[in-house]
Amino acid sequence: MHEHDHNLGLFGGEIPYENLFQFLAEIFKHALVITVFVIIMMLLIEYLSVQSRGRWHSRFERFPLLQIVIAALLGLTPGCLGVYLVVSLYVHRIFHFAALVTVMVATSGDEAFIMFAMIPEKAISIMLILFILAIISGMLLYLFPIGKRKMKLAENHMKLHDHDQDCQVIIPSRLFTQILHITIERAVLLSGGLLFLILLLSGEIGLDTWNWKRIIFLLVTLFELFIALTVPDHFLRKHLWGHVIRKHFLRVFAWTFGAFLIIHVGLEFFQLEDLIRENLFSLLILAVLIGIIPESGPHILFITLYATGNIPLSILLANSITQDGHGSLPLLAETRADFLRMKGVNLVLGLIVGIFGLLFGF
Repeated sequence: MHEHDHNLGLFGGEIPYENLFQFLAEIFKHALVITVFVIIMMLLIEYLSVQSRGRWHSRFERFPLLQIVIAALLGLTPGCLGVYLVVSLYVHRIFHFAALVTVMVATSGDEAFIMFAMIPEKAISIMLILFILAIISGMLLYLFPIGKRKMKLAENHMKLHDHDQDCQVIIPSRLFTQILHITIERAVLLSGGLLFLILLLSGEIGLDTWNWKRIIFLLVTLFELFIALTVPDHFLRKHLWGHVIRKHFLRVFAWTFGAFLIIHVGLEFFQLEDLIRENLFSLLILAVLIGIIPESGPHILFITLYATGNIPLSILLANSITQDGHGSLPLLAETRADFLRMKGVNLVLGLIVGIFGLLFGF
C-alpha cells in the first residue's frame, strides 16, 4: 500500500492502464491485503469472545440508562458480536428499545475492520463520533414511550453465538499432537499466514517503509500464526474456520475488490469524481437507503469513496448510522416489526446527520 494521494495510498505510482493485467493485479493485491487484515481481526474477536459466557448481563437490567452506554460500547466492537449480544438481551427483555437503537447507530459491522485497515487514523475519529451520536440518540429516544419498550419474549428465541462449555482456546497437552496430526484447516491457516508474512517482510505487499501501520500488519499476522498453531482442532474447525473463514473471506474479498475496481475505473474513465461532486444530496439518499440492507459488503463502496476523498465525512457517517452489517439479521428473524422500527429511527437520524453535514461543509 504505497503512499499516493490519487490511488487510495495503495500503489507506488499511476497505474499503467495500458496493461490491464497489471491494473487488475494491483487491485487484487491490495484487496487481498485488506481482506487478510479484516479476517485476522475477526479471528481475534472470535478468539476472545469464546472466553465470554455472557454471565454478566443480568446486572444491567436494573439500570436502563446504563444499558444505553453499554450498548454503545458493544456497538463499537468491530464485527457483529457486540450487536448480536445486545439483540439477544433485547429479545430476552433485558435491554429496552432505546438500547437496541443505540447499538445499531454505534456499530459499523464488518465495515469497521475495513475502515481500520484502509483509514486507520480517521477510523478512530469516526468511531468516536458514532459513539457520541449513539449515546445522544439513545438518551433522547428513552424520553419517549417507544424507547422504554421491551419485546415480548419469544418461545423460540435464537441462541446467538453460544459456545460449548468445554470449548477452550489453548490446551497445552495437545499442542504436539495437533501438529503431528495436522488437519487441512490448520495447514491452510498456517501456510497462508506464513506466505503472507514472507510477502509482507519482502515488501511485495504492504507499505514500502517500516512505520506503525506496517508494524500493526506484522503483529496481526504473527497473531494469526500463533492461534493457527495453538488452538485445539475443535475451536479451529468450528469457530475460526466455520464462523470466520468460510462465512467471511470470499465475501469480504469480493466486495473489497469490486469497490476498488468500480472506484478506479469510474475515476479514470467515467468522470465519477465530477458526477459525485455534483450530486452529493442524491448520493446521501442512496447511502442511507443502502444502509437499510442487513448485509455487510455494499457499504465498502462508501468507505472507499471517502478514503479517496470523493465524498465528505457526512455521507459516510449517514451510511454508517443506518447500516449495521449482519447485526440486525437476528432481530429480523425474531421480530420484523421491531426491525422496521429500528431501521426507521436510524434512517431519520442518518438523514439528519447527513443533511446537516452537507449544509455546513463536512
